[in-house]
Amino acid sequence: MIRFVIIAVVVIVAWLLLLKLFRQMKEARVDWTGVATIIGFIVLAVYLHYATGMG
Repeated sequence: MIRFVIIAVVVIVAWLLLLKLFRQMKEARVDWTGVATIIGFIVLAVYLHYATGMG
């Protein structure tokens, strides 16, 4: 039960931080192609780590 409460708090805090980040990015000029490329490489690295067991 304690784990559930801790996980719930972490999820809520992460959600609030993401909302704050999106609000700030809405006001700024952001190169979304670069952001998508960086996120894509991170996702690919995590996938390959689990798929191959290397890295």
